[in-house]
Amino acid sequence: MNQEQWPNPFIEQRADPFILQHGDGYYFIASVPEYDRLEIRYAPTLNELPNAQPSVVWRKPESGPMSKLIWAPELHHINGKWYIYFAATHTQELDKLNMFQHRMFALECADADPLTGKWGEKGQVKTQFDSFCLDATTFNHQGKQWYLWAQKDPDIAGNSNIYLAELETPWAIKGTPVMLSKPELDWECRGFLVNEGPAVVVHGDKLFVSYSASATDENYCIGLLWINLNADPTDPANWHKSSQPVFTTSYENKQFGPGHNSFTKNKDGKDVLVYHARNYTEIEGDPLYDPNRHTRMKTIEWDENGMPVFGIPPADNR
Repeated sequence: MNQEQWPNPFIEQRADPFILQHGDGYYFIASVPEYDRLEIRYAPTLNELPNAQPSVVWRKPESGPMSKLIWAPELHHINGKWYIYFAATHTQELDKLNMFQHRMFALECADADPLTGKWGEKGQVKTQFDSFCLDATTFNHQGKQWYLWAQKDPDIAGNSNIYLAELETPWAIKGTPVMLSKPELDWECRGFLVNEGPAVVVHGDKLFVSYSASATDENYCIGLLWINLNADPTDPANWHKSSQPVFTTSYENKQFGPGHNSFTKNKDGKDVLVYHARNYTEIEGDPLYDPNRHTRMKTIEWDENGMPVFGIPPADNR
């Protein structure tokens, strides 16, 4: 399969897309434009996901810490149970640093089918800072389950940095988190100083972390970190960072602000980049409330050095 066989947009008005290949099929979860619920869809193949019926598994309460702006959910299967990580806040107001007030939360489902099973709230995933926090993912590596996320350090300029910690349980970290990256390069600091939306893919002898940088308009882009598979991931010195973004706006193809990606594989085992982008730049009002960050997909290639080649965001074809 190649990306030309996928409709572009793949799924409309679904930002921060995450696709989990599990069992015999694929599960899709993403931010909805209303930021008020979590919904999952399932299909046996990637091609069938756009027409799969979403199942709402959780709605935000009227008040409390999870009552506003439900952002960027991810669905994971850990030790036989399902988990959803998502960011939420108690208010749409900004804090004294002129930032949103999100924290990360987790849900758990012990039933076989996450679309019909019973979900329970596990509360906030607490970290070293009580500060703006979002975009958590998890992965298993070197026999341990890891938690990877974006958060504001009150002592570091900008919105968020990328952090890594081992998990004690799927909703609680252990040990001291390490910072893998902060916005410091020009392309990470356009509009806002942002590192967010980390995603993990393994190839050859390396583990890669992609992340999104800069403001969520046409400046939004994807950067890349990597580490040798047998190196200690808790030592920041073992991580490498690309000096240039690896996936950026294509003015020629009218694809603007590609980012907040995840990775999955097609049935042939080829790595697939799942991301969102807009097809215009003229956003009226707050970009946050513009619903047209559509889910898109393309395959990625690997060069002779085992590094990913993301290519250029393909143009709309429908």
